[in-house]
Amino acid sequence: MSATNDLFEGGRKLPVMETFYTLQGEGFNMGKAAWFLRIGGCDVGCSWCDSKESWNADLFPPVAVDPIINDVAAAPAKTVVITGGEPSNYPLDYLTTELHKRGVRTMVETSGVNHLSGAWDWICLSPKQFSPPLEENFTRANELKVIIQKPADLRWAERNAEKVNSDCILFLQPEWSVSKDIMETLTNYVMQHPQWRISLQSHKYMGIP
Repeated sequence: MSATNDLFEGGRKLPVMETFYTLQGEGFNMGKAAWFLRIGGCDVGCSWCDSKESWNADLFPPVAVDPIINDVAAAPAKTVVITGGEPSNYPLDYLTTELHKRGVRTMVETSGVNHLSGAWDWICLSPKQFSPPLEENFTRANELKVIIQKPADLRWAERNAEKVNSDCILFLQPEWSVSKDIMETLTNYVMQHPQWRISLQSHKYMGIP
């Protein structure tokens, strides 16, 4: 841990892959403007990942986050989404503390596979069957978003839903490459199990990042 802290200077540097200002495309906050900060490095390795280039953290040498914090604070939305890669791989207390000082709302998208540092206004937990979340992350989740490739994945979704708090918002999201094939199944499932909602990758329809 000390070596990690030295490399990232206690979170003052992170392996940033990209930053951009756009609209949130998925889940509860879909359609809202936000600054996205994508951190490189992920060892979960989802087959459907649409940012596989983010997996290898070695491709993204750590950079100072202070200039990024200033850019985020200057944006109209005053909201940031930390994504990856896998954000829980890194020390994020400094980043979120400084963002909060500037009045920025902090959101994160994570598989929950590691301890998640940082102070968060919204946590979207997206669990993966082959690398499941730590138990501690279920009760922290504001939103549970489960990617569905095949009908059998619905059983996995329900097992995860049993672990989150009662006020956590539940989403089923069709995996993009099979969305046309699985959509009828998900539609019927949500009509029979209305505690769930459908999440779509609306940014892909809109043609935005």
